[in-house]
Amino acid sequence: MHGVNLAHDHAAELTELLEFLNAWLISDHDHLNASLISYVGHPAYDINQLKTDLARFTFLLGGDTDGELFQPPPTP
Repeated sequence: MHGVNLAHDHAAELTELLEFLNAWLISDHDHLNASLISYVGHPAYDINQLKTDLARFTFLLGGDTDGELFQPPPTP
């Protein structure tokens, strides 16, 4: 697999988008979780899993200034 070079300003914009989406998912958790599960078709991939993926991508782009990636998962 080849590496991908991304300009710093593009990485920053992508990081901001991921952080925006993560905050939006928190804003209406129950409604969005039900919608995501309906869209995916299986409850194994829920909003918490999506938030974990977004946090990982944000970290890989140099974001995650508040350490969210390394926080314990929320309790149901």
